[in-house]
Amino acid sequence: MLKFTMQTFGEFFRVRQMAKVKHITEPDTFGFQVRIVRRGKESSRYFSHKLWGSKTKSLKAAITWRDQMLVVLKGSKTRFLKPPKNKTTTGVTGVSRTIKFDHRKDKSYLCYTVFWVKDGKSRNKTFQVGNVDTVTADDELHAFRTARLFRSCYEHAIDHDAPFDDSKFANWKKLRLYENEMLNAVN
Repeated sequence: MLKFTMQTFGEFFRVRQMAKVKHITEPDTFGFQVRIVRRGKESSRYFSHKLWGSKTKSLKAAITWRDQMLVVLKGSKTRFLKPPKNKTTTGVTGVSRTIKFDHRKDKSYLCYTVFWVKDGKSRNKTFQVGNVDTVTADDELHAFRTARLFRSCYEHAIDHDAPFDDSKFANWKKLRLYENEMLNAVN
């Protein structure tokens, strides 16, 4: 019969709690599994309790390996939930030029749309240039350059594991954000 002391009982629950650490699971009673997926490629390793000498030692080894792999794989998070189906219409990944028709007003509008991911969900930000009949080349270029900057700022944040703040682009029609040296430094 097994005899539990308070020390082994406490260590058991501490190990159990630590096992819930991100990227580490306990698929069976014989070891811990570390799995990290970046850009569709999986890096994984199994840490056997028997091979490492104890459950605590195998968990510590799994955590150490996981931390090393996160450093190696830093900045390689997926930018897309799924790969884009067709090529971009602008030559810039994630930015497309579209003409949207408003049935209520019976007018067509030129837009640049940026596709990105936030909190695991696909999002888009539309930079509407204006009515197709009245839009100027300067207005269209302004919208395109802003959309391109939005996408490059998003990609820079993903590559550096930093949060992406899209609120800077709220007043984009009045501002020439692409002329801002701080934002252009990320390009």
